[in-house]
Amino acid sequence: MTVLVAPDKFKGSLTAAQVASAVAAGVREVARDEPVVELPVADGGDGTVAAAVAAGFRRVPVRVSGPTGRRITAFFALRGDVAVVELAEASGLHRLPGGLPAPLTASSYGTGELIAAARAAGASRIVLGVGGSACTDGGAGMLTALGARVLDSFGTAVALGGIGLGSVSAVDLSGVSAVDIELACDVDNPLLGPSGAAAVYGPQKGASPEDVAVLEAGLRRWAAVLGPSAAQVAGAGAAGGVGFAALAALGARIRPGIALLLDLLGFSAAVRDARLVITGEGSLDTQSLHGKAPVGVLRAATSAGVPTVAVAGRCLLPPAEWRAAGFTAVHALTDLEPDPARCMTNAAPLLRRLAERLARDHADAP
Repeated sequence: MTVLVAPDKFKGSLTAAQVASAVAAGVREVARDEPVVELPVADGGDGTVAAAVAAGFRRVPVRVSGPTGRRITAFFALRGDVAVVELAEASGLHRLPGGLPAPLTASSYGTGELIAAARAAGASRIVLGVGGSACTDGGAGMLTALGARVLDSFGTAVALGGIGLGSVSAVDLSGVSAVDIELACDVDNPLLGPSGAAAVYGPQKGASPEDVAVLEAGLRRWAAVLGPSAAQVAGAGAAGGVGFAALAALGARIRPGIALLLDLLGFSAAVRDARLVITGEGSLDTQSLHGKAPVGVLRAATSAGVPTVAVAGRCLLPPAEWRAAGFTAVHALTDLEPDPARCMTNAAPLLRRLAERLARDHADAP
């Protein structure tokens, strides 16, 4: 029997692979004769390509446009005919030059370039993780990079970014080849309205109330041209509407991000021989209970009959809530170091110590 270590990243501190390595080292220090398997995971947001690479995919570099048009080197992951494309790699918030938001002009064009590069490399199935975007362009940039023509009433290409959507009159998709895309998505927002892409996520990307109104109007016009029915699908509002464009124009299918990634990473095979699963993320809180990676791992492990323990930088859930969710125990870095800043700075050694304690506490787990 093994201990399976399947955490997400500790955002701002450690990648998922680094978390898994630190936890595994702590467990091995106590359970020296017990196999420990490291399987870092992701839910479709930043870190998705890294998780795929840790599971055996090949990391492929591509020169693409960042969200503001500046050329950058981004990566996708490839294994056989399956590619994992992470929107955040090309069009993410962390790709904004100087960290300055561009809520009206940021584009998903680079994500389309990544998809095109993956296809050119031989991928026939694209898994597209759609978390962490900097743009609210309805996926128009992505489609343009894939060969679409997004036109105004004069037949001229509209400007990239959400600002251009207000003048859209027609879309020519004749230059877009068929592509098999699965969206790894952990949100259920529609494209439009008070729970849509502009209203909910626009402010997080630097949009003022006036900007949100402009973006909402543009997305509404874009939806009317490209496909009104797809705008209402849960997840269409993901990544500033990239989910909508993938659904309406590319025939994509949406699956919960963590469930899709666990399948892709081979979790079901790995958990088969496990007596204990250790998962976690930087902050275990109420959002974690709504489809985030640790709860996705928990559900998959529970289905296999394996108890699951969580590690976190901090835990904001009362014991009654994490127990009700199904965790056997939760261990936080703040149990060892009450200063959050020190927890972030010294996350790896603290995680190793925490894992040693965890291994002793759960040495007899069935």
